[in-house]
Amino acid sequence: LTASTRPHFRLPSSKKLYIGALFPMSGGWPGGQACLPAARMALNLVNRRSDILPDYELELIHYDSMCDPGQATKLLYDLLYTEPIKVLLLPGCSSVSTLVAEAARMWNLIVLSYGSSSPALSNRQRFPTFFRTHPSATLHNPTRVQLFQKWKWTKIATIQQTTEVFTSTLDDLEERVKEAGIEISVRQSFLTDPAVAVKNLKRQDARIIVGLFYETEARKVFCEVYKEKLYGKKHVWFLIGWYADNWFKIHDPSINCTVEQMTEAVEGHVTTEIVMLNPETVRGASNLTSQEFLAQLMSELGGKNPEETGGFQEAPLAYDAIWAMALALNKTVGPLRAKGRRLEDFNYNNRDITAEIYRALNTSSFEGVSGHVVFDAQGSRMAWTLIEQLQGGSYKKIGYYDSTKGNLSWYGNDKWIGPGPPADQTVVIEEFRYLSQKLFVSVSVFAGLGILLGIVCLTFNIYNSNVRYIQNSQPYLNNITAVGCMMALAAVFPLGIDGLHVARRQFPVVCQFRLWLLGLGFSLAYGSMFTKIWWVHTVFTKKEDKKDKRKHLEPFKLYATVGVLLGVDVLSLMIWQIVDPLHITVEKFTREAPKGDLDVLIQPLLEHCSSEKMNTWLGVVYGYKGLLLLLGIFLAYETKSISTEKINDHRAVGMAIYNVAVLCMITAPVTMILTSQQDASFAFASLAIVFSVYITLVVLFVPKMRRLITRGEWQSDAQETMKTGSSTNNNDEEKSRQLERENKELQKIIQEVTPPSHWSTLAPSHWSTLAPSHWSTLAPSHWSTLAPLPLVHSSPLPLVHSSPLPLVHCSPLPLVHSSPLPLVHCSPLPLVHSSPLPLVHSSPLPLVHSSPLPLVHSSPLPLVHSSPLPLVHSSPLPLVHCSPPPIGPL
Repeated sequence: LTASTRPHFRLPSSKKLYIGALFPMSGGWPGGQACLPAARMALNLVNRRSDILPDYELELIHYDSMCDPGQATKLLYDLLYTEPIKVLLLPGCSSVSTLVAEAARMWNLIVLSYGSSSPALSNRQRFPTFFRTHPSATLHNPTRVQLFQKWKWTKIATIQQTTEVFTSTLDDLEERVKEAGIEISVRQSFLTDPAVAVKNLKRQDARIIVGLFYETEARKVFCEVYKEKLYGKKHVWFLIGWYADNWFKIHDPSINCTVEQMTEAVEGHVTTEIVMLNPETVRGASNLTSQEFLAQLMSELGGKNPEETGGFQEAPLAYDAIWAMALALNKTVGPLRAKGRRLEDFNYNNRDITAEIYRALNTSSFEGVSGHVVFDAQGSRMAWTLIEQLQGGSYKKIGYYDSTKGNLSWYGNDKWIGPGPPADQTVVIEEFRYLSQKLFVSVSVFAGLGILLGIVCLTFNIYNSNVRYIQNSQPYLNNITAVGCMMALAAVFPLGIDGLHVARRQFPVVCQFRLWLLGLGFSLAYGSMFTKIWWVHTVFTKKEDKKDKRKHLEPFKLYATVGVLLGVDVLSLMIWQIVDPLHITVEKFTREAPKGDLDVLIQPLLEHCSSEKMNTWLGVVYGYKGLLLLLGIFLAYETKSISTEKINDHRAVGMAIYNVAVLCMITAPVTMILTSQQDASFAFASLAIVFSVYITLVVLFVPKMRRLITRGEWQSDAQETMKTGSSTNNNDEEKSRQLERENKELQKIIQEVTPPSHWSTLAPSHWSTLAPSHWSTLAPSHWSTLAPLPLVHSSPLPLVHSSPLPLVHCSPLPLVHSSPLPLVHCSPLPLVHSSPLPLVHSSPLPLVHSSPLPLVHSSPLPLVHSSPLPLVHSSPLPLVHCSPPPIGPL
């Protein structure tokens, strides 16, 4: 040793200064196991130095506080009320120091702690005489915040033991992370059993977790961490660095986890630890380097394993606490002597000596084995922070942080289980769900073909508008139906357009197109069909006295009805868009985990067209449309058996209404249920539109096309119109043409009828007049058969002729009567038969002639009667037969 650094050893002295100390040899932090030998080492060295308190000898009176405030209260009482008087108090763990420091001011005692880290002890108003060589636990927090920022974490979780030291530390951490823009998402605490708190961390997906608890509780926590699998490459734990290096390997009967399980659970955690051993080779006040100190301490411990010795890391702090105390007392000797006072004069009522000791400690500054020792205004030690990480079962230094300068010294040897530092939370990737493009294209093709079909139908209807058959189907209403169908099909395209095709700001425009095209298309297409059915039902369900009015159809009323339905829709849609316009909303679904071991979740999103009171508006629209559909079904059913010339396609309209109503009533509620499934919802809605339109167009227009093409009616009608110049609304001409077409169809039936080879007249056994009991079919006032084809009567009911004018038959073909009921002639004028072919009567019932005028038969062929019943003639005039003589008796 040089002369300047060589210590001076003093002579034996009789003056003793007593120091009361509490060393926790057991409990939550058994720091006294190493700190007490270190304090004795310092005390022995101080007492041997002649340059420090040369007239005094320091003596340590100590007890085991067990780190328990209750036990410490009893021991403090013993220290204070048992001789000799103690000049200073030297407590250990924070809970005990809090009790001692708060009571010490009442006895004017200075308290110097070697192992207290509670931030609460920095309160000068509450603890006016407290100092500590152990830095405040809040010194960890700037380091933690710096690491959070380095690894780009913005969300952390905390779990703490419910003691004041950890609560105060966590409060300080919360303030600091808030200033740094970091969120504490989960904050859990426990008293003795951490199981519930750890489960809550797991449930809330905590990733970056700061743990504040003593060593014994740390083993309990990580046993639960192993059970909940709250460790590994997705999690990082931040712990206090003053645990024993092998704290997780120490046998603890309070947990049921093996050493291997504990080692697996704690792997990779990070500790922040106050630098308690000077990393530089510097000789300080004790004339020892940090390594020399450790060598002597190991000798004092008698070869004990430092990792199994509580407080081994804090031992330099206890060593420097004795030196800080000795140097402060030594500094007070001169000022007290100047005042005529001595240290040995100290008692619990002497404030002057206490004030001198306080002043000396507050200005202390020396190099100790733990580094440079200096106290801040709150009496807390200012020091560097050591950052370590558990790698492969042992702690590795990965950096230092100087909080006074904000300087981080990083070694770059941090090691992670995964490819790098884990994310502070599960990375959530927002992913919009879009409509299947294959489905959209497929349906769009069908919609496009449907629009082409609508154009073809509309063109056909307009081109043939002068054809009487087309005119009698109200072509303008059919044109409106075709236009409405095309608008409804056009709505399929905006229904399938989503954020994949248009920008988000343009999406509300797409929503408007959907609503207006579909709404107006339905009103035009269905409204025109509904109008037809409504008119047919209204006219043909009137009373008999209003029959004549049925013949007069005023088209403007039909168009007005469609206009009213369209106006109601336009008005309701305008009110909707003005009061509560459509806008885009985004629906969130349950997060999904992608394939593979990726620490990400997919957040599915789906865009909707919606408004604030969407359900109310839909209820109004669906209710109104639903009533129209139900009423249309009812009217179609009521008019299914009615036949009218003015609307000759009303049965086809009824069929279309049935199909549209059924599809709409099924699709509307289904699409509301499937609104969260974009593919299914679009498929139901669009296919319902497509099918409805296709059915409507096919049912209404295809039969007309087929009729005109197969029968060539557009040619015959046009030629007839040019020749006659008559009106296309002439009912008699239409009837004549209809009879001609029917006669052609009946020509085959007549060919089966052959003239008889001989006259056969069965004489009746008696003459009688058989009047029918009831006839439900009344013949028209005038029957005229002028066609070259026969009048064929094969009905099961009688052909009744009761007109005052004769039934004239002058056809070259026979009048054939084969009905099972009689041909009854009761007209006052004769039934005249002048046809060159016979009047054939083969009915099983008689041909009754009761007219006052004769039945005149002047045909060149016989009147053949082969009925099993007689031909009854009860007329007052003769039955005249001018035909050539029959073969056989008449």
